[in-house]
Amino acid sequence: MGKKLDKKAQAAVAKAAKGVKAAKVDKAVKKFRKLEGKLWTREYLLKIAEFDGATIAPANGAAARADAMGTLAGEHHKLLTSEKSVELVRSLVRETVAGGKIDDPQLLDEIRVLGRDQREASVIPTEEAEAWTRLTCEADAVWHKAKTANDWASFEPYVDRIVAQLKHQAELMDPKRDPYDVWLDQYERGLSTKSFDAFCDEVKATVVPLVHAIGERGQQPAADFLHARVPEAAQRAMSFDLMKLVGLDLNDTTLAFTEHPFSEGFAVGDARIATHIYEDDCISNVYSIIHEAGHAMYELGVNPAYARTCLEGGTSMGIHESQSRFFENTVGRSRAFMGPLLEVLRRHAPEVYGSVDEDTLYHAVNIARPSLIRTEADELTYPLHVMVRYEIERMLFAGEATAKDIPALWNRFMDEYLGIPVPDDTRGCLQDTHWSGGSFGYFPTYALGSAYDAMFVPAMCRDGVDLTGACASGDLAPVRAWLGEHIWQWGRAKDAPELIKGACGMDFDARYYCSYLQDKFTTLYEL
Repeated sequence: MGKKLDKKAQAAVAKAAKGVKAAKVDKAVKKFRKLEGKLWTREYLLKIAEFDGATIAPANGAAARADAMGTLAGEHHKLLTSEKSVELVRSLVRETVAGGKIDDPQLLDEIRVLGRDQREASVIPTEEAEAWTRLTCEADAVWHKAKTANDWASFEPYVDRIVAQLKHQAELMDPKRDPYDVWLDQYERGLSTKSFDAFCDEVKATVVPLVHAIGERGQQPAADFLHARVPEAAQRAMSFDLMKLVGLDLNDTTLAFTEHPFSEGFAVGDARIATHIYEDDCISNVYSIIHEAGHAMYELGVNPAYARTCLEGGTSMGIHESQSRFFENTVGRSRAFMGPLLEVLRRHAPEVYGSVDEDTLYHAVNIARPSLIRTEADELTYPLHVMVRYEIERMLFAGEATAKDIPALWNRFMDEYLGIPVPDDTRGCLQDTHWSGGSFGYFPTYALGSAYDAMFVPAMCRDGVDLTGACASGDLAPVRAWLGEHIWQWGRAKDAPELIKGACGMDFDARYYCSYLQDKFTTLYEL
């Protein structure tokens, strides 16, 4: 009888201990979710300030904005990397590893991702994080003025300061790795100069001969209408119709205007687009809108359960660019999409597009010809623009060049890769906003994104999606549904390699991209 009581007592004690343990874990989870909410709030406010600065904020407000953003970035960094926050995440990791006390898949992903964010941020002192935000905010304001004035000299010191700080941060994050590789990996997990070099070699082997063949034997279509004047007011109205055409809910987004088109995801139900309108180049705005809409739809398609957690947002810039480039090129420049696109163009610019037919428009928006501006480059020559920037960034990080060398290097590589002279820095090394924000290592993801995008097409077809039919009808719902299921919903819960394999049934393979370019442009130019 005594032994039975002892067993019952032991069982009761064990049950009570288990209950205490569970209560302890539940308490820790509540604290973790509260921490995520506080971090999210600061990130949200920083995004608002950044978006405002690039769109509607007055030029003379840059200094005040830099101070405010620096302080806010410092608060975010302190909160993320404090001993209390780090120990909280570590305690949950221990509960996960030892005994599997946590079995919620989403929570497990949150713990893993925030833990990684902490490890990477903790090596950077808070005062440096604050100074970095101030520096890039100030640099962005200077860049806007420099681009307009064709004044590289005013922006040059900021590039050197930014590169020096990035090299320093890379050293803190991983002293054993090449600093440029550290930043490539930040934008695309697993990416390195070695892997991107191999990718470039594969792409160049396809692209360069095609560019030469088109130049020698291809006949360029007449497309004067592309540069006919379309008033700014008409283009603004057209922009909203284009956003609706590709599938954006206008209640989830807004449109602003800036020097360099971009988009930003703020929250579930809030993703914003900024574009630049040229009255003599309506098509530039058309494809900027469609491109940025791809980014916005990705952010808006994240699982709503991830709202205000560290899983909200896109997983990598390569995946992000795969979505923007998919809508811009695979959809937006397809023959099938010309009908719905032409309908919008005729509605807002009938005097220009009223007499243009679908075939004419298709050939016009797919002209392959070396050009100066990356954002307006055709699909075929686009990766060569990326390679120009990649070459310069590598040299800067290797100590083989400084900012004063960039204009000459830019002109040299533009001649080497695209065979065209650069008339000024505004249309040369000042054309992109990325360096002012410290985004060195970002450019390669544009080319990777296009290559990811090429893999999605056969995967969609295998899953029964009629991509051509959807483009022709102007109803892209089946396309968005497939992307939502395989890419968008996962937010930051899955890294790019896992997403690609899950969506396409195989690891990344650049041959799909090369075949796509080869087939499309050989047919277009009857080579």
